[in-house]
Amino acid sequence: MSIIHVDSLSKHFNSIKAVDNVNFDVREGTIFGFLGPNGAGKTTTISILCTLLKPTSGTAIVDGYNCVTQPAKVRRSIGVVFQDTTLDKDLTAYENLLYHAILYNVEKSERQKLVDDALMFIGLYERKNDLVKRFSGGMKRRLEVARAMVHQPKILFLDEPTLGLDPQSRNNLWEFITRLPEEKGVTIFMTTHYMDEAEVCDEIAIIDRGKIIARGSPEELKKSVGGDVIYLKTTNNLKALSIIREEMSLTGKIKGDELFITVTRGDACLPELIRHLGDIVKSVRVQRPTLNDVFLNLTGKEIREETPDSMDEIKESVRAYRRRFDRT
Repeated sequence: MSIIHVDSLSKHFNSIKAVDNVNFDVREGTIFGFLGPNGAGKTTTISILCTLLKPTSGTAIVDGYNCVTQPAKVRRSIGVVFQDTTLDKDLTAYENLLYHAILYNVEKSERQKLVDDALMFIGLYERKNDLVKRFSGGMKRRLEVARAMVHQPKILFLDEPTLGLDPQSRNNLWEFITRLPEEKGVTIFMTTHYMDEAEVCDEIAIIDRGKIIARGSPEELKKSVGGDVIYLKTTNNLKALSIIREEMSLTGKIKGDELFITVTRGDACLPELIRHLGDIVKSVRVQRPTLNDVFLNLTGKEIREETPDSMDEIKESVRAYRRRFDRT
């Protein structure tokens, strides 16, 4: 059953098509990954789903409510964890969550239990009376997840939730997040630049230049690459690319200082590849397809690559939304 339904959604900023006729559904109780480079339309789409922006055309339904005509009901159904921390560092962990519960009109008789339950779930109950400014980065992110859950939303939006965290803190945070669908019945809508994190998703939509270019489970997407990926470093990548195309009828692409080629069986292809390229080969490695390979294969660039974002209207809208969201 779809808890988010997006139909022919578009958002234009003058001549810029930030989102271009996007369609997708998110099943209730699943983890949905929304992947794309900066400027791909990811932020604009999420902003529409969170009632920040109005679409130029199309429909966005969240928990059965229309994002344009029923924004207050949509906001009651969602929790949001932004990239940048929005905690009050001069309040305790308990006070941050209690303040959020009050803003969301949680029944007074339920506030303390819901706050305590959220703190216990993320493993910070023993630190509930400590000031947030004494917390590590990982503890703050866990607390933000807890705060977003206090009013018991059905959908949790996570925008790059582990950005800037060390590997151990990232792993700890994901231990809590991945338990939410099963233990709390929460649907997760996440964005990330870390491809290993996207592996936890039940389904992924890849967006580039305002259009969704692929959808499926992580395994389905990796299978679409087709076999193994061979990475080569040569003394002349352009020459090697020409040889690969003309003499072997293979399609290769350049990424940084390497060439990459997708083949059915890397072990069978390597000897022929070395024979054709000869001594211009400096190094070679073979690996099974990853989600980063999927993205690279579809777009010709890595997801971490930055693209200029000239849409200042979106950036200002996001800042305005954060202020408005906290008052809702």
